[in-house]
Amino acid sequence: MKLDEFGLIRNLTSRVPTTGRHVVVGPTDDAAVLSIEPGEQVLVSTDTMVGGAHFLPETMAPFDIGYKAVAASISDIAAMGGEPRQVLVALGIPSDLEPVFLEALYDGVCDICSYFDCAVVGGDVVRTDGPLFVNTTVLGATSRPPLLRSGAKPGDVVFVTGQIGSSGAGLDFLLHPKLLIDPADGAVLKERHQRPKPQVTAGQILSLEGASSCDDISDGLASELNEIASASGVRLRIETARIPVHVAARNLGRLQGKDPLDYAWYGGEDYQLVGTASPFAFARILARAESMQIQVTQIGRVMQGDGVVAEFPDGTLDVITAKGYNHFPG
Repeated sequence: MKLDEFGLIRNLTSRVPTTGRHVVVGPTDDAAVLSIEPGEQVLVSTDTMVGGAHFLPETMAPFDIGYKAVAASISDIAAMGGEPRQVLVALGIPSDLEPVFLEALYDGVCDICSYFDCAVVGGDVVRTDGPLFVNTTVLGATSRPPLLRSGAKPGDVVFVTGQIGSSGAGLDFLLHPKLLIDPADGAVLKERHQRPKPQVTAGQILSLEGASSCDDISDGLASELNEIASASGVRLRIETARIPVHVAARNLGRLQGKDPLDYAWYGGEDYQLVGTASPFAFARILARAESMQIQVTQIGRVMQGDGVVAEFPDGTLDVITAKGYNHFPG
């Protein structure tokens, strides 16, 4: 590392957008100064990615690491129905890491921040003897009541946005590069794992049209459904035949001899949204989403009780527990 701390910061921040309509003072002082509109509430989320636990050289290029680190936090803002606005990035940098690696990482940060019109307004850099870590904090805002996990009610529809399972399948594919998978499927799965798109517009539609609860699919569908069920004090009954597993994930599952549903249940990092809404509100959500070419699929219903129950095509039932990745599995 040839640059000192302040030279490194200047080099990296020069590669990302640092101004925006709600930025009064950017990353040039001890703290950023931000503005909000009257009647808005501020949303804040933070995530950390650590080398070895979240990415490997064979699964993520430096650009992808920067992109995905920010995507994880933006997805949390999307799940609350908010608009992401500002980003802070903190890096723990091994002493042998070359500046070109960090520059590529920040190019990934720039790509997703530019797409969502977010400004990078601060952060930190430190040296570490351990693996690289990237911590991101995203600030957003909403003028409507934020979507929570705790609003699901018996009689509501359970739905997901987009197609799921492709990020988990993408990781499986990247870890087994010699698999004889269709090149088009491989390209889709790789992109879905390395550069997932947070569903900001979908989250705002859900908020506008009256969804009763929402969560982003970061730790797998099984985990997020259980979070909603627990927070709302209800049971979610899911029809497995309705779950929109991406066709490329289904193809890889068959090739690997795995149940493709496992990619959806437990793969995680799809950054789609799962939520609930009354039948009337769901009809409005569906109509508005379709007008914007956003896929929304009903996968079940909310009942009295607790937990998550899966109903399979043959009529059998099973309890679905949260078995996605857990840093502290107890």
